[in-house]
Amino acid sequence: MSDPDIEELRARYLPRLQAEAEALRQASGETAANRRPVELDQQSVGRLSRMDAMQQQAMAAAQEARRSGRQRAIAAALKRLEEDDFGWCEDCGTFIGFKRLDLDPTLMRCVSCAS
Repeated sequence: MSDPDIEELRARYLPRLQAEAEALRQASGETAANRRPVELDQQSVGRLSRMDAMQQQAMAAAQEARRSGRQRAIAAALKRLEEDDFGWCEDCGTFIGFKRLDLDPTLMRCVSCAS
């Protein structure tokens, strides 16, 4: 099988990358309230409730950090699609492969170079 051209790669992966980017943006907006600092007013909330709220806030912040990392990876993949570099290993220059890209279209290395 010959290597694919960039238009084939765009047709196959651009909609998927754009949809995931939009879903991440929406999720980030929907969970913004969960990442706000916890009120420390001892009159309105007990100690255990504050601790629980602080734990939930920390988990929401960690989730947002992971979401942000994924958004950066998607933005980089979209840029590679734009610049006709998508799908090619950044180390050896060979085609990464459809099966690998189908698992994660943000990957930048073939199996050999990744291991």
